[in-house]
Amino acid sequence: MKAPKVQVRSKVWLEAKGRPVLGPGRVELLQCIDEQGSISRASRLMKITYRKAWGQIKAMELQLGLPLVRKQTGGAGGGGAHLTPEARELLVDYLQLAHGIGDEVDRRFRKIFL
Repeated sequence: MKAPKVQVRSKVWLEAKGRPVLGPGRVELLQCIDEQGSISRASRLMKITYRKAWGQIKAMELQLGLPLVRKQTGGAGGGGAHLTPEARELLVDYLQLAHGIGDEVDRRFRKIFL
């Protein structure tokens, strides 16, 4: 069937213990924390509550059994947050996987539909 008006979309997420642990939204959250150096600034930019952001972080850490974000409490220099080396590695691996799958889905779509 040749249907040029349709498009293909694909999403990749990782599961642990039978539950979703990492997908596009959580990847965006981790990237935003990395860029902003703060969970609260990241949550404001993403238009989600701090509580939701922190809940997603804790859920990922619990399911994976490893720390992803390190928080620093205030003080003279202020507080902040940064990703652990494990979180950085997970992001790189996830993005590589998602990009590869997206390329393959696009290739197959063009072959079948166009």
